[in-house]
Amino acid sequence: MNTSTLHETLYNLFINLNISDDLSEILVITTLSIGALIIAILSYYISKYLLVNTVTQLTKKTKTKWDDILVKRHFFRKLTNLVPALILLAFYPFIFKNHIVLKTVLTRITTIYTVIIVLWSIDAFISAINDIYKKSFTIAKSKPIKGYLQTLKIILFFLGGIIIISIAIGKSAVWLLSGLGALTAVLMLIFKDPILGFVGSIQLSANDMVRPGDWISMKEFGADGTVIDMNLTTVKIRNWDQTISTVPTYALVSNSFQNWRGMEEGDGRRIMRSIKINVDSIKFCSEELLDKLKANRLLTEYITKKENELLKHNKKYNIDDNTAINTRRQTNIGVFRNYLVNYLTQHPEINENMTLIVRQLEPTETGLPLQVYCFTKEKSWVKYEGIKSDIFDHILTVLPEFELSMFQNPTGNDFKQLKNN
Repeated sequence: MNTSTLHETLYNLFINLNISDDLSEILVITTLSIGALIIAILSYYISKYLLVNTVTQLTKKTKTKWDDILVKRHFFRKLTNLVPALILLAFYPFIFKNHIVLKTVLTRITTIYTVIIVLWSIDAFISAINDIYKKSFTIAKSKPIKGYLQTLKIILFFLGGIIIISIAIGKSAVWLLSGLGALTAVLMLIFKDPILGFVGSIQLSANDMVRPGDWISMKEFGADGTVIDMNLTTVKIRNWDQTISTVPTYALVSNSFQNWRGMEEGDGRRIMRSIKINVDSIKFCSEELLDKLKANRLLTEYITKKENELLKHNKKYNIDDNTAINTRRQTNIGVFRNYLVNYLTQHPEINENMTLIVRQLEPTETGLPLQVYCFTKEKSWVKYEGIKSDIFDHILTVLPEFELSMFQNPTGNDFKQLKNN
């Protein structure tokens, strides 16, 4: 029995029950609608619990990962929502064959639902593509495609919205698109951030400016940490205090930021710190001080070589050793500076193949800055800070051995002691 025959059979049945023509027609439509709805619901659950479960079990047995990702993104489960809509669309022409307006309205509503489900499913599929790309290709770490896929989603949903509107008003989608010229300026304003983000993501990717996992710093946005996510409009950064900073994607192109990837991929991490030497403690080395310092293995060769060099120079020009202003002599800060160079050179955590300098900076009202500039082999933050602290612990401790002292502003205790004296 086909649907048309079933319609007539039900109609005649209600007529034989002495029910009026109009009410019989309503009862026929109601009965067929309930039947179609029941079939649609049963089909949905059958497809959901049989088809989806079967596909899920099959994906677990395969070695490929892409099918597991599709299941994780609920791609197949979302497709099952199409089943009841397609069944209802198939029944409408027969159920409402004598009610064109009602059939048209219900067909449009169901078709709009179908378009929404298709968009929803494609969205899950595109998200799965991003997951597959990240897990299957090593280049994904340096060339993320999330921003491009989000752009594709925006275009997809924009076209989907046009189709939905065209279905709702009963006009062609081409007709709607042809009338969008006047709305271009409005659309540009609405999608300004996504457009700028899309342009920015292309520049960031093409120039390899930033990748997920990079440590970047942007002071104007209060961001200093690791990039955890990059999408079309924003870049998420997990700061070292575990807060999350969100930076517009285009801001990474229009503003300056510091990327520490070069340091992490390089051979060392830089130490650049100064200690302020009290100028009053700087002097020529006495014989007693040189003899004491010469006993240090890091200075024996240097002091001996320097003494011979200065002795030859002074003899050449017949300079009296007792005239300090004319005689070339070693200074405690000069010996200390060379000691630091030798100390850092033999330090097991310092990369001697990279720049290593101990230099004087311009004197200030707070003393003479003596800067240590070198690179540690270790690049992780915690270990790096430990190495740096150990080095300066040693520098500050050994400073008095050279009869040098650090500059320090007087404290309340200093004034109190002066008053008591």
